Amino acid sequence: MPRRPKTPDVTQPLFEQEAAVGAPLAARMRPRTLDEFVGQEQLIGSDGALTRVVRPGYLPSMVLWGPPGSGKTTLARLLADRAGGTWRQLSAVTSGVADVRALVAEAKALREAGGRTVAFIDELHRFNKSQQDALLPHVEDGTITLIGATTENPYYEINSPLLSRLRVYRLEPLSTDALQAIVERALTDADHGLGGRVTLAPDAMTTVLDLAGGDARQALNILEASAAVSDAPTPEVVAEAAQQRLLAYDRVGDQHYEAASAFIKSMRGNDPDAALYWCASMIAAGEDPTFVARRIVIAASEDVGNADPRALQVAVAAMQAVEMIGLPEAQYALAQAAAYVASAPKSNRAGAAYFAALADVEEHGRRPVPLHLRPAAHRRLSKEFGYGRGYLYPHDYDDADVEQQYLPDELVGRVFYEPSDQGLEQQIGERLTRLRRARLEQRRE
Repeated sequence: MPRRPKTPDVTQPLFEQEAAVGAPLAARMRPRTLDEFVGQEQLIGSDGALTRVVRPGYLPSMVLWGPPGSGKTTLARLLADRAGGTWRQLSAVTSGVADVRALVAEAKALREAGGRTVAFIDELHRFNKSQQDALLPHVEDGTITLIGATTENPYYEINSPLLSRLRVYRLEPLSTDALQAIVERALTDADHGLGGRVTLAPDAMTTVLDLAGGDARQALNILEASAAVSDAPTPEVVAEAAQQRLLAYDRVGDQHYEAASAFIKSMRGNDPDAALYWCASMIAAGEDPTFVARRIVIAASEDVGNADPRALQVAVAAMQAVEMIGLPEAQYALAQAAAYVASAPKSNRAGAAYFAALADVEEHGRRPVPLHLRPAAHRRLSKEFGYGRGYLYPHDYDDADVEQQYLPDELVGRVFYEPSDQGLEQQIGERLTRLRRARLEQRRE
């Protein structure tokens, strides 16, 4: 007989299961009420988004989106407790469609008996399309109240039909103050924490909070590891117990795109300090250095442009250095290029002019090339059709410029490129203004 999938046995409250003997400190210290929950005031504060919605007897289906250790699972359980209902939990990592069907069958039976099921699915983004589709009708008709937790952007990772039936709530990394409150509670809690057996000096506390990086689970794991070594751990003991800072970064996930966005915007915003910080944070987390180098090249052309054409040369040279010598030595080239592009004068006029011209081409099609600009290499073309006839060679004239039509007939007089007054582009603009005036005078003559 085929194996019948098992719905996880979660009839006990979540905190009671995880507070079993031998459970990690992070599991034992999960809040038991919303009053004990620390952080995410934008959601559960006095005027928080969830505070206004969740009430006894009512809990909408939702997605809790946030980084590891921000409290998604705990918050989901506490909200379910407040609203009432039977809690069921699946992990998208280990569960499939059959597990979902078993859960739904149980939920239907419970609803017929007058109850309701709150189904919590951890790492919801790991469900494929068919697995997510299996949830859709049962969320739609209220058979289950779904709470999904995800570390990835749900607008990219969750099917649109399912997402349209869920409310999305964003959790942020915990602040230093919130983390400190959690650690201090763990130090003093006599029932589930360390019960005052461990003393953490201010400098050691700072080290714990710094290494945790906004992750409550990581902070408590570091504290537990430090307490196993000493009852009064020093910053050195804490750092040794932690071994290495946990960098919240996924090269194909939200952190990748968020850090890259901050990096590009820092260069565009003339802040070399921030640009170097985000560059270093990506490299330290294992980002592909060629990805970082390409972002610098793009910024050099898109945001600096002709205000300082050397920026593109520096950026391309840095990209070549990364490809030729790699890390760690290429960090110098990346730092040099990022700092240069961030510090350079800015202009996006060349790119804006190009896209204005492109918009005209897309709207009206490519217009005919004026005859005098067409190649006259073939004598018959020149003689019979006028190809190249009347073309004036600019170098034969003063300033290497002569009044002559270059745009298609329908666009004569159209200006796409208007240089800014930044850096070298100011000189470019002054020259173009002078040449345009001279041409205008020649036309009048």
